[in-house]
Amino acid sequence: MRKSCVLVVADPAARMPRLEPALADGGFEVRTATEDEVLAGDERLAPPDGLLVSASLGLQRVALLARRFAHLPNPPTTIVFPQDDFDALEACVRGGFDYVLPPFLPSLLRSRMSSCWERGQLAGAVEDMAAEASLRAYERDLAIAHEIQSGFLPEKLPAPHGWDVASRFRPARQVAGDFYDGFELVGGRRVGFVVADVCDKGVGAALFMALIRTLLRHTAEHTGTAGRPGDAPGPAPAAEAGEPLPPMLSVGAGPLVQAVVATNRYLTRNHLRQGYFATLIFGVLDPASGGLLYINGGHNPAVLLRADGSHTLLTPTGPAVGMMLHSSYGLGCARLERGDTLLLYTDGVVEARAAGGSLFGMDRLITAISEPATSAEEVLSEVDKALRAHVGAAEQSDDITMLALHRGAL
Repeated sequence: MRKSCVLVVADPAARMPRLEPALADGGFEVRTATEDEVLAGDERLAPPDGLLVSASLGLQRVALLARRFAHLPNPPTTIVFPQDDFDALEACVRGGFDYVLPPFLPSLLRSRMSSCWERGQLAGAVEDMAAEASLRAYERDLAIAHEIQSGFLPEKLPAPHGWDVASRFRPARQVAGDFYDGFELVGGRRVGFVVADVCDKGVGAALFMALIRTLLRHTAEHTGTAGRPGDAPGPAPAAEAGEPLPPMLSVGAGPLVQAVVATNRYLTRNHLRQGYFATLIFGVLDPASGGLLYINGGHNPAVLLRADGSHTLLTPTGPAVGMMLHSSYGLGCARLERGDTLLLYTDGVVEARAAGGSLFGMDRLITAISEPATSAEEVLSEVDKALRAHVGAAEQSDDITMLALHRGAL
């Protein structure tokens, strides 16, 4: 039967002459080392079953020696003994270490060492149980957070007659900083679509995601065509015959601008010190004409894929929200003709990494959707296929969110 190994760490010049023989007579395999040898990770020092350390080294150095073996599956119990300083021994005991006292008689020493080991193992088991309980509680909290966050995402996206809409949402963790949304505006005459990405990931980003989504949607839904909260939807402003309306006078411009500006103002006035911000693209669609007004706040450019295979990028018209109080946001304009598709996405798509570290990138994204599509779902499926081919078995490192709008050919 293998003997239990005890590693004795003490000042060689003042080593206790009866300690090591008593340990050997008590049935232990005894090894000795200096403090420097242990801390240096001397390869000759096999992991012991017990660590017997001179209290004269002081509490901090004893704790440092104990941590030297803390990474092991079964770390040794650290026990202190008084070499020449009982005040130091008391400090170590107050610090949570067990102890042995002279006279060092073999039978008494073995009994005491066994008791110390049992207490150490029991304390370790209690710590493991507490850690496991804490982990289970954390996992329950994450599951609840995931369920709540899922409730912020639309169960069904609005799809006006002649249009179809599809989405993808794959968080890198149980909760995410990405989100997408879709809702009717201006009495159903316009439809708003949002894709956004809160910096960072995890619970903090998810909380800001919920805040930003709520601010954007509530403000947009409660702003009239003129851009003032509470305005009733009215007829579009008149223009000279044959002349298009300026973007700021178009129906839906008010809710769009007010939502982004008000959200940025609230975040910078109340949450700037938290350091969270969000990039977003918010588009307001006129289903009848295919006209699109949008604000791109520091976000990846949306891709407007034409029916003939060509494409246009909807680049940023302003900065991310939550960074600067007095940010200004320009209005972008586009038009989706029949057979065209608009793809909104977060950086988790273009920054998806292969096992070798290469990014998916814009070129691969454009190539994946270069063939004319017949539906929004078809576009997202092609991107999914290209992503899987590029990433392979590599772990997903960022949230992936996509939303596609397709205008039917007939």
